[in-house]
Amino acid sequence: MSTPTIGVLALQGDVREHLTALAEADALARPVRRPEELDEVDGLVIPGGESTTMSKLAVVFGMLEPLRAFVRAGKPVYGTCAGMIMVADKLLDAREDQETFGGVDMIVRRNAFGRQNESFEAAIDVAGIPGGPVEGVFIRAPWVESVGGDVEVLATYDGHTVAVRQGNVLATSFHPELTGDHRVHALFVEMVRAAAG
Repeated sequence: MSTPTIGVLALQGDVREHLTALAEADALARPVRRPEELDEVDGLVIPGGESTTMSKLAVVFGMLEPLRAFVRAGKPVYGTCAGMIMVADKLLDAREDQETFGGVDMIVRRNAFGRQNESFEAAIDVAGIPGGPVEGVFIRAPWVESVGGDVEVLATYDGHTVAVRQGNVLATSFHPELTGDHRVHALFVEMVRAAAG
């Protein structure tokens, strides 16, 4: 597969930036809002945004179970920030009615790095990404409290896990789509190609 089709879940969040980053990483990128659109993509990005809002909108738009099925089927998924929360199997500091899509055997703490005004950027060494550290933008970012045995920790910052992979699911606490450095998206595009091959 030379040019995979990768969707960006377009219920809420920074969709446009991911569409741009995926296109720069040689994927055909398209927004996904309806269950039938999941059938047309080889992989899916779950963007940053507000995870409780995303959870509610997934229910309203009839996307919750189709998204869970997409993950369970082993399709490649990449979650950034709120997207990391959405692919976690368990959450801390979440509202009781918050749903996730699951896919990664991890416990994630919402807003762990602080509020909006405590946002920051940091250089992050990510396993599997050549060329030195990537610039991570942390905005009300979560971190991973703990992972199961099948989860690979790809990056840490200040003693906290900020990037993981389990099978075909990739997740980062930070927003690589906001930096102009598309190496994390390129890694995901390669995951999609490998899964389709």
